[in-house]
Amino acid sequence: MSTLEGYSGYGPEQGEKPLRTAIARTFYDNLGIEEDDIFVSDGAKCDISRLQVLFGEDKTIAVQDPSYPAYVDSSVIMGQTGQYQKSVEKFANIEYMRCTPDNGFFPDLSSTNRTDIIFFCSPNNPTGSAATREQLTQLVKFAKDNGSIIVYDSAYAIYMSDDNPRSIFEIPGAKDVAIETSSFSKYAGFTGVRLGWTVVPKQLHYSDGFQVAKDFNRIVCTCFNGASTIAQAGGLACLEPEGLKAMHGVINFYKENTNIIMETLNSLGFNVYGGTNAPYVWVHFPGQSSWDVFAEILEKTHVVTTPGSGFGPGGEGFIRVSAFGHRENVLEACKRFKQLYK
Repeated sequence: MSTLEGYSGYGPEQGEKPLRTAIARTFYDNLGIEEDDIFVSDGAKCDISRLQVLFGEDKTIAVQDPSYPAYVDSSVIMGQTGQYQKSVEKFANIEYMRCTPDNGFFPDLSSTNRTDIIFFCSPNNPTGSAATREQLTQLVKFAKDNGSIIVYDSAYAIYMSDDNPRSIFEIPGAKDVAIETSSFSKYAGFTGVRLGWTVVPKQLHYSDGFQVAKDFNRIVCTCFNGASTIAQAGGLACLEPEGLKAMHGVINFYKENTNIIMETLNSLGFNVYGGTNAPYVWVHFPGQSSWDVFAEILEKTHVVTTPGSGFGPGGEGFIRVSAFGHRENVLEACKRFKQLYK
């Protein structure tokens, strides 16, 4: 980079065109998403906060309960919420859409209050559940009827095994109501490299007719100098035939880890959810505190899980077990689970 030939300077804030084109071709082929709808970034988590800056402090949000904490936390930081209500373990002015085994981890939209923004992750972190085409069609209609914008987090879409949509834009009309954010972190192990993207379709407008993408472009150009050119070169290599083959090989490895974990916990008599479409296994401990379960497992087996209540009040009584890890560590963890719960 210290040579005349190697120096590139600042790149376009929206991302290098070859990478944007490759993302559109690889993940949105025949969905009407074009290269200039895509904003390359340093990860989906960062883009969630940029989107919150775009929306502003006077907007209302809805989240799946349980869900990835960044949606709620960024809303609190923006000043969109009221005070934390300890008695119900919720922030005021957030619509928590309860997702449980009883409703197939898809919220009852008929009892959901209207909000400006709906954060929705599928496959979901932490439950590992994935919304069906019919369910996402209901969600898009709900957003249209209520004048809401969906922020669809597809960070785990590559893990999908069932015939469920991998993008919200597979649903007719979604480009009129949805933004999609995704990441190379879970696709290609870019957690520390930092590379992701957000799709803001040209068809998405505010109620006054102004194009949302124009505002997001202004936010990106003001708050961001673009993803690292080195990271973008790596992302582009991942989307070449050889790179895609390698990515899917890694995904299949983690799916095998997931199967090992699920088989172990099922054999011990637990009610186990997720796993099929995501690298997360959601395990139910009825009547127990998720923090107590987490602490017992940690103290007695030295295995780290995640207490479900950290993802919202709907996660109480559950723990999340991740399949991200070396095979020998996963096998050893499952051996220790069996020793603890035999």
